[in-house]
Amino acid sequence: MQPPRLGALPPIRALQTRSGRLTYVKSGQGSPAILLFNGAGVSLEGWRPLYPEIEQLGTVFAWNRFGMQGSDAPGDRQTGTVVIGSLRELLGYAGLQPPYVLVAHSLGGLYANLYARLYPQEVAGVLLLEATHPEDQGALQGHEDQLVRSLGKLLELPELFLRANVEVELGCAEETAREIASAGEFPPVPLRVVTGGLTPRAAATSPAVVGAKRAKQQELARLSPLGEQVIAQQSGHFPQLTEPELVLSALRELIVSL
Repeated sequence: MQPPRLGALPPIRALQTRSGRLTYVKSGQGSPAILLFNGAGVSLEGWRPLYPEIEQLGTVFAWNRFGMQGSDAPGDRQTGTVVIGSLRELLGYAGLQPPYVLVAHSLGGLYANLYARLYPQEVAGVLLLEATHPEDQGALQGHEDQLVRSLGKLLELPELFLRANVEVELGCAEETAREIASAGEFPPVPLRVVTGGLTPRAAATSPAVVGAKRAKQQELARLSPLGEQVIAQQSGHFPQLTEPELVLSALRELIVSL
């Protein structure tokens, strides 16, 4: 696969929250406000290839969770409620008001899933990209770091990947899944679930595992009566890099439906 063309990011800013310093970017204008949720161990640099195009659709906000690219080291266990709490505090300081469209990749899908359940009145729509299902978060152990390492090499961005941060976040994924289970229902908002159509090359990936993963992606699409699944036929775990136009089309369609 050829390296994606890197887009331009606005200057990274920083704000001090009660839990520590967080770095972020914010640009664009108008509604909706689009929040970008990174995968485990991935900084906001992972959105660089798509950022200029997303910026044309509204106000865009991406941030580095604690432990990533200029943000302070985490002081607490980074469960979903803790991550969302620090995000909402940061959004308040940055002056970005709801409603939000949540765009989430991989482990970031757990946080977006929980956010939509805890604060449905703030969420206008959700776009999930190869998002983690609450029941398959355990499968990330031992695989997510390899995927993100490959992405970092592809983009030639060493700051993209921090092993310690992956371990911290994956160590809390099971607890985050329990928080999702005990939260309210997912809201009936427009939802798009983009799933990679390529079968993973890993020798340990059996047909049964692949089938289970696909079934769980379909379950994510059924979270909302307005949910739809989109198959990225030429993509694996990073459709935003391998099929950016498909991802952008799904986001545009979602926004038009609001």
